[in-house]
Amino acid sequence: MKIRNLRWFIVMLMAFGVVLNYIDRNALAVAASTIKQDLNITTQQYSYIIATFQACYAIMQPIAGIVIDSLGVKIGLAIFAIAWSVISLAHGFTHGWLSLAFLRGALGLSESAIIPSGVKAVQEWFPARERSIATGWFNVGTSLGGAVAPPVMVVLILSYNWRIAFFIIGSLGILWSLAFFLLYRKPEQASALTEDEKNYILAGQEPDKRLDYPKPSWKDILTCRQWWALAIPRFLAEPAQGTYNFWIPLYLMTVRGLDIKQVAMTAWVPFVCADLGCIVGGYLAPFYQRIFRISLITSRKLVVCTAAVLMTAPAFIGMADNIIVVVMLLGMVGFAHQMLVVGGILPLNTDVFGHKEVATASGLNGGLGWLGTTLFTLVVGALVTTIGYNPMFISIACFDVLAAIILWVFLKDQPANLGTNKTEGKISPIISH
Repeated sequence: MKIRNLRWFIVMLMAFGVVLNYIDRNALAVAASTIKQDLNITTQQYSYIIATFQACYAIMQPIAGIVIDSLGVKIGLAIFAIAWSVISLAHGFTHGWLSLAFLRGALGLSESAIIPSGVKAVQEWFPARERSIATGWFNVGTSLGGAVAPPVMVVLILSYNWRIAFFIIGSLGILWSLAFFLLYRKPEQASALTEDEKNYILAGQEPDKRLDYPKPSWKDILTCRQWWALAIPRFLAEPAQGTYNFWIPLYLMTVRGLDIKQVAMTAWVPFVCADLGCIVGGYLAPFYQRIFRISLITSRKLVVCTAAVLMTAPAFIGMADNIIVVVMLLGMVGFAHQMLVVGGILPLNTDVFGHKEVATASGLNGGLGWLGTTLFTLVVGALVTTIGYNPMFISIACFDVLAAIILWVFLKDQPANLGTNKTEGKISPIISH
């Protein structure tokens, strides 16, 4: 049976997997106060637990990108998804901060494949002009998972306990993993894809992206100026996501005095705003391209700059006394960050890199981004008990502005040309742009 607009069903399948992935990683933040009390975990130890996840995620994401490029999205992501679901389920058996940190590290290793997989799937299934929109929609799952995690975890904790909550969300991930393996195909292998849609997808993709060429090495990618022009902004921008993923529920409880039920009613707001940032950021690039008659790459750079301006608002969170204003400003953190990364940096990977290295390149700059988040978390964990959270909010605003400046100045308006012939010790492009 043929299905019209099958590429959008693929995006929704990916998005649902991202939702479960982010429920798994955000579940700990929601249950943090309960688990800290139950297992006698200090705030400093909690920061170590979070940093372990982030460090392992950062280390593994480049490797995950290579695995996805080598095995393909279907097999590679299914393996990683089974792993993270089983590990999430195992959280229910922990009895101390060390065992919890070990499992969070393992979760970071396994969950690292989701974004490189999504980037590669978008490149496979979408014409260039729709990639930012598709990336925005599948990345809705990142913040939707964070938005769903607080009420789901609170209901499960109050109905059962935090251990049962991890058993249930891990089991849901296993079910999705099996469904994804059965349903996902490349466009050329998808029998349900109509001929018209297949031709539409292929006609809108860069011809060179479909050519055969030697697979670029890590050295080729890491010595490419275009990669660094994306990686350094990612390093500076990602601490914002670490902030609202891992610290906002605890901030609302410890600084703003909310109880767990009130957190369930408010902590979802930044994640819903982040969803809007994904969607708006995705549509903004083609809008800028049409209005200002600029190139696709330049339009995405302009999206990053727009988001960086919006990110200055959260610097004023510490000045707000009204909890509604606080939550709205926290929402701006999610909105602006997702617009910057999802509407700008992630689709730029698909524009700049070819089909043989796009997941690897995305994984490498994602790994550097999560290294930034890890370092930032360790600093936050060491300082929040002495100087508070305000410097954290000011810092992430400044980091995003700097990220936009670097991206605008150093990213060239052209693909990376990493398909090469290596002759006489020199690298020469075999792909013409």
